[in-house]
Amino acid sequence: MSTSSTPSGSVRSASVVNAAIRDLWQSSGGYLSPEDEAEYQRLLVEWATAAGTSVRSAA
Repeated sequence: MSTSSTPSGSVRSASVVNAAIRDLWQSSGGYLSPEDEAEYQRLLVEWATAAGTSVRSAA
C-alpha cells in the first residue's frame, strides 16, 4: 500500500496521480486490500481534482 500523501496546498498533476494509481494496482497484483481500496479512492478524488472533473463514489 502506498503511504504517500500530498502536503496541504500542494497539488500533483493528473498524470502523476495516474501513475500512482497504476503503481497501486500493479503492486497489489490486481487485488486491493481494504487499505489499498481506501488509498485508491483517495487517489481517484485527487486525480479528478487535478484533471478538473468529478468522480462519483462506487459505494
